Amino acid sequence: MGVKQELEARIGEVTGVGEWHTVTQADVDRFADATRDHQWIHVDEERAAQGPFGTTIAHGFMTLALIPGIGPRLEPPGVTMTINYGLDRVRFVSPVPVGSRVRVVSELAGVKETPKGLRLKEKVTVEIEGSGRPACVAETLILFVL
Repeated sequence: MGVKQELEARIGEVTGVGEWHTVTQADVDRFADATRDHQWIHVDEERAAQGPFGTTIAHGFMTLALIPGIGPRLEPPGVTMTINYGLDRVRFVSPVPVGSRVRVVSELAGVKETPKGLRLKEKVTVEIEGSGRPACVAETLILFVL
């Protein structure tokens, strides 16, 4: 069985659960600096303490950007390079308060052959420890160059 067929047989399967990662104010501040998004809800701890969440929260796009770094990696044999290809759908379901722990759960949703290799669609959920609602749900597209 080839790599494509092996992956197709796993569609609908949870392919990995990442380790818990604590979101710190330093992480949020660095992301704010990198993106020039210094909205008070993210960086002003004193003002945010009086705001709707009682603390600063991570940027939605920061939560999304954490996925490749803290998420589990699916890399079958023969893959020479993995490239983030894009997103089909993203929803920021719940805010991530600074100090929270998050992790990524990935489920294989599709496999398509391309001239360079295989393009995978994964349903990715960023969970918040102790919360019944996820921080983010996204359909990510990954290109496996064979």
